Amino acid sequence: MTPITIRDSKPADATALRQLAALDSQNLPTGEMIVAEISGEVVAAYSPTKARTIADPFRRTAEVVDLLHRAA
Repeated sequence: MTPITIRDSKPADATALRQLAALDSQNLPTGEMIVAEISGEVVAAYSPTKARTIADPFRRTAEVVDLLHRAA
């Protein structure tokens, strides 16, 4: 089992979040986000104020997204 870190986004995540949104064919939601990291890599993010999720479509992230929603 790989550890998953759930945390608030920070300014240093901006590039990773833009890349994640591009992978997911979405625009990056504005405002605060909660991110999920696996092995130090952001694999999903959730914007509680916009109720929008972005996730890496090339990974199994359904359970990670569920954790993000619960954390919010």
